Amino acid sequence: MNKEILDLYSDYLLSSFGQTTATGLSRLMEGDISHDQVSRMLASPKISSKEWWRMVKPQVRKIEQAVGIIIIDDSIVEKAYTDENEIICWHYDHSMGRTVKGINFITTLYYAQEAALPVAFEIVSKTKHYTDKKTGKEKRRSKITKY
Repeated sequence: MNKEILDLYSDYLLSSFGQTTATGLSRLMEGDISHDQVSRMLASPKISSKEWWRMVKPQVRKIEQAVGIIIIDDSIVEKAYTDENEIICWHYDHSMGRTVKGINFITTLYYAQEAALPVAFEIVSKTKHYTDKKTGKEKRRSKITKY
C-alpha cells in the first residue's frame, strides 16, 4: 500500500464536504497523482492492525506519556437494508438494547497531550454458522469473542 497516497486520500476524504472520487483527488492535485494510482491503492490488500501499528508507532512515541490513556470502542454501523454476509450481520447493540444488522468494529485510540491516535482496529467477522437451540434458526458467530 502506498502510504503517501493513503495519507493524501485520507486528508482529502476528511476535508471534503461533497462527493469524493479518485478522479476528484487527481483533479485537485492537478494530475500529480492519477486516479489510477488512487484506485490501485484502494484495491491493494487490506492493512492489518499489526501493519497499522508499525505505521503509527513513531507518532505515538512522540506524544507518549506515563499518563497516556488507551480507549477501546466497540461500535456498530447499521446496514439494515444490506444483504447479510460474514461482516454485515446481526450484532447485539448494548446502547440500543437489541440486535441490529450492520458492521461491528473495534477501534483502539491512544490519548495523550490532547491528541488521540488510532493504534488498532478490527472488523468483527462472523464466519461460524450454528443453529440456535431455542429458535431452531441458523445464526452466525465469530471465531473470536470478547467475553
